[in-house]
Amino acid sequence: MRFTISTAWLPHEELVPIARAADELGYHALALPDHVVDLETIATPYPYTPDGSRRWEPGAEWPDPWVTIAHLAAVTTRLRFFTSIYVAAMRSPFQVAKSVGTAAVLSDNRVALGVGIGWCREEFDLLEQDFGTRGRRTDEALALIKRLWEPGMVDFEGEFWAAPPLTMEPSPTEPVPIYVGGLSEVGFARAARHDGWVGDLCTIERGAEWVASLQEHRTAIGATGDFSIFVALTDAITPDDFRRATDLGMTDTMTAPWAYYSGLDATLQQKLDGMARFADDVLRPLET
Repeated sequence: MRFTISTAWLPHEELVPIARAADELGYHALALPDHVVDLETIATPYPYTPDGSRRWEPGAEWPDPWVTIAHLAAVTTRLRFFTSIYVAAMRSPFQVAKSVGTAAVLSDNRVALGVGIGWCREEFDLLEQDFGTRGRRTDEALALIKRLWEPGMVDFEGEFWAAPPLTMEPSPTEPVPIYVGGLSEVGFARAARHDGWVGDLCTIERGAEWVASLQEHRTAIGATGDFSIFVALTDAITPDDFRRATDLGMTDTMTAPWAYYSGLDATLQQKLDGMARFADDVLRPLET
């Protein structure tokens, strides 16, 4: 089991010390969320709460993830970074490929693209992108982005985008993993075609059900090789809990370790202390 620090809604000034601590303590990665704006009033229900309300308070910070990743990679040495979740269909795939590819080069290949189709129609409208075709456009965008990351001259012809022979340099020297989010069968099927899946808050039992669905989709298309499954476990506390989740097929846990000891409203020092304590209580025992 690998452990990722969730940075959702953290004040931007806390990101560097948290990244440095995660790097030193042996955490695997930092996950960075994505919204361009947070509209005061929307009609679209948030899909991950029972009543459709958003999980964050008005005024929560959403720094651009790729600018932030490039900055944090410069102050760390081994820590990896991915987006949870980047809404690629709100952007040009050419710009996404450029931003992610540049971050991969500058970080010595320590980034992955975590992508989802998006849920907020009003944000799509604001950025002048079609909400109804976002699933098909995401699939095509990912194919184009992977092509643009190839070194040398490439071209592309699709339903939504075309590229004449061109280069996009510097190009990553290793494949950039693509993780897909989404709690539907369509989302599982899309993830199965790539390198991993990014989930949500869940119990170990619920996570096991998601793992089974993902494995079915991978089997159906004959997918093989490494496949990462990220969950945020709500009932895992002890090393044995995380061992059980690993045995059930979950490879990665996204967590805010300070919540175990000081709650989500912890000060920066409490966050750093909680990360160190969790490393001693959980990460180190799992290494043996």
